[in-house]
Amino acid sequence: MGGAGLGWGPAGLWVMLALAWSVGAALAAEGPAEPCGTEGWAQDVVPPGAAFVAAASYRGPGNNDTRSNKALPILLWWSGSLFPHFPGDTERIDCPRGSCLVTRSRRVARHRRTKALIFYGTDFRAYEAPLPRLPHQTWALFHEESPMNNYVLSHSPGIRLFNYTATFRRESDYPLTLQWLPGTGYLRAAAVSLAEKDAWRRKGYGPVLYMQSHCDVPSDRDRYVRELMKYIQVDSYGKCLHNRELPSERLRDTSTATTEDSEFMTFIARYKFHLALENAICDDYMTEKLWRPMHLGAVPVYRGSPAVQDWMPNNLSIILIDDFDSPQELAKYLDFLDKNGEEYLKYLEYKNVGGIKNQFLLESLEKREWGVNDMTLPNYLNGFECFICDKENTRVKEEQEHKKSRGKIPAPKPHIAQFKHMGCPMPTPGFGSVEDLSEGDSWKEMWLQDYWQSLDQGEALTAMIHRNESHQGRFWDYMHEIFLKRTRQH
Repeated sequence: MGGAGLGWGPAGLWVMLALAWSVGAALAAEGPAEPCGTEGWAQDVVPPGAAFVAAASYRGPGNNDTRSNKALPILLWWSGSLFPHFPGDTERIDCPRGSCLVTRSRRVARHRRTKALIFYGTDFRAYEAPLPRLPHQTWALFHEESPMNNYVLSHSPGIRLFNYTATFRRESDYPLTLQWLPGTGYLRAAAVSLAEKDAWRRKGYGPVLYMQSHCDVPSDRDRYVRELMKYIQVDSYGKCLHNRELPSERLRDTSTATTEDSEFMTFIARYKFHLALENAICDDYMTEKLWRPMHLGAVPVYRGSPAVQDWMPNNLSIILIDDFDSPQELAKYLDFLDKNGEEYLKYLEYKNVGGIKNQFLLESLEKREWGVNDMTLPNYLNGFECFICDKENTRVKEEQEHKKSRGKIPAPKPHIAQFKHMGCPMPTPGFGSVEDLSEGDSWKEMWLQDYWQSLDQGEALTAMIHRNESHQGRFWDYMHEIFLKRTRQH
């Protein structure tokens, strides 16, 4: 799933709980579900990912809900590959406010009890959305990944298609901001000594590490790093701006470099600085590129979330690229720290006892109900699933009370996701301005076009839903209509 991934490991999948038992028969007992009846709806269920094979199924914290399966609201994982239960296609979950049936079987897409559809943002395509959108169903978005995976969600028309969200933004309904930080212990891990790092430098290694194999991304990071390389030695081991080989074939294996393999971690921990540039720029989008260097005791030289300082353990733990007027000025400062160990070590004081001063960070980790590599807590997929289950049970109850009162009690108002639940800005060049780029610049042609076409796609799908369209094939007609409208306006 790209740069961020789900980061399962043994994480929070409740391995100690009972293995999943399928309750698909509960749906079958009601007779066949209503057919999809909509052109283009896939009937085949996507098989579960390998991560689920060894996982126990988390069924919620438990409750006193005595309803039979036939009476429960149904939640449909439209993105079936994320269905967090094994081995069946359907499961009963028992959440704090009530129980639900969750399934990845699209046979129930139009069922009267199917109250919510859960989409994975990376897989969501406006031209493949299930139409017509049924008025009794909410749409929920799970998207912990990079904004580059789907810029439709960074525009108001796209994100407002959804009622509930779980994204990396702290403002989302179910925030996943610290998805790559297991806890404070991860930050406090011992660093390689300064003496060992200096010895590493004397062997000819640079002070700065760059390790990227995903080139040509919206943040345009390679353009900046290429310029930085003119002023300071940067050892680049990945495919992007590659200038140095890792010392063994095993370390050169991509599967090793993308895990926390001990040999790999020991090697990169000797570098004083890690260039930590996210693949896209957006508030609160922070990945292992930031947290892993801090775990190892290297200083991240960071560009990514503009709000990153809100989450740092203290006021001096990372170096922000955008604090410097140019790559040359940044290089001068890195060279100064490289030659002045006492100043360099100030960036690692958060590893000392009592060194994590940021109460917002500490409180956020304390309140987080899901875990990262913690088998005592549910993972965030199961957590979001229960969040939606509770919301839908509340909505069902409020609708029943409204109907029973014959209108005296107001009907529940729909909850709509807001721009700030994603809201990532237009990509900008990693160095220089758009005006400086040549007409045929590949980054300019790819990412600026993708960003603005995504706005049109969100508007097209919104219009189709408002007009109760049921034929997905008409999506491109709507896109053409929007294009003509924009042309007339300009």
